[in-house]
Amino acid sequence: MTTTTILWDVDGTLLFNAASGGGELYHAAVEAAAGRALHPPLPRAHGKTDGQILFEILEAFDLDAELHDDAVAALDALSVERAKAGDRRAIAPGIPQAIAAAADRGWINALLTGNSATRSRVKLAGAGLEPDLFDWSRSFFGDRSRERRDITLAARSALPDERLVIIGDTPRDDIAAVAAGIPFIAVATGVYTVDALRQTGALIVVPTIAEGLDAVLDVIESLPGVAAA
Repeated sequence: MTTTTILWDVDGTLLFNAASGGGELYHAAVEAAAGRALHPPLPRAHGKTDGQILFEILEAFDLDAELHDDAVAALDALSVERAKAGDRRAIAPGIPQAIAAAADRGWINALLTGNSATRSRVKLAGAGLEPDLFDWSRSFFGDRSRERRDITLAARSALPDERLVIIGDTPRDDIAAVAAGIPFIAVATGVYTVDALRQTGALIVVPTIAEGLDAVLDVIESLPGVAAA
């Protein structure tokens, strides 16, 4: 039987978004890399990768793209610092139950996120969601990706014989999933409503994983080659 891997987004899907919005951290990371203050900050857009956001800030201020690696490192360091200071996300409703239900069915839980691996671990651990619940060898991160599709295409290329399913909370998740031919399931625990997500190509849209867990599991089980529980 084909291995089934669930690729979970982090922000807005596994965890609620930061109350502060989080955009100021990217700006601070680029300032650290550039060694000077930059004004004004760019508006935050949800669903973009860390890599894309940092590249856009560098370009907006006519800074060398070679500073990108330094900005990524600064963003990781700022995220760790913020976590140590007590910044915490909350786990979205139904997520622990969904992860357990997937594992009980023999499916693999992994990550596909615009965050770096470091930022993903910090956020999950800070929220109380054990990072070891996820297979990091099958996880994909966007800290150096200009577009989200880069991550989904990397996942499809790295796991050509596995049945992949993406669970996310933005239309950009859907666009990236389509680019790689990976089925997409949408959950409205981010900034997008159920109605907005119904305009995507999602197999199913649920308000929260808690409210739609049975339906989500049924949809995944109905995919060709997925073993039923």
